[in-house]
Amino acid sequence: LAALAGLVAGSTAAAQGAPPRIEGKWLTDDGTAVVVIGRCGDTVCGAIGKVLDRDKNIPTVDIENPDARLRGRPLVGLTVLSGFRPDGAIWRGGRAYDPKTGRSYRSSLALDGEQRLVVTGCVLFICRSMVWQRLS
Repeated sequence: LAALAGLVAGSTAAAQGAPPRIEGKWLTDDGTAVVVIGRCGDTVCGAIGKVLDRDKNIPTVDIENPDARLRGRPLVGLTVLSGFRPDGAIWRGGRAYDPKTGRSYRSSLALDGEQRLVVTGCVLFICRSMVWQRLS
C-alpha cells in the first residue's frame, strides 16, 4: 500500500491526449472505506487505504473470501481493483473485489467530472454501478 500511495502522491498531470487523472484517494459509495487508486505496472489498481466504519461488528480482515487461506488478510492494504487499462475516458478489463461478499466482478471505471468515479461491476450481462467521491 505504501508503494501505491507513493505512486499516487508522485503522479504528475496527464500528458495531452492521455486519459483523465484517475489516481488518488476515493471514498466508496457507502462511505465505509477510502480506496487509493494508482499505477500497478502498466495497469491501474486500487487498495483499501482506510476503513472508516469502526462498528464493533465490522470485520478488520477478509472473512468473506471464498478461499479459507485468505480470510485472515487485513482489509487495509487489500487490493480491491486490479488490471484496469485506459480506453479513452473509461478504464476497462479490470476486476473489482468486494470484501463484504467475497466476490470478484468484471469491472470498468469511468470519471464523471473530476470528483466522481463510476465503478461498474458485472456478472454475465447484469451490471451495477456505484459512484465514489474523490478525496484527493
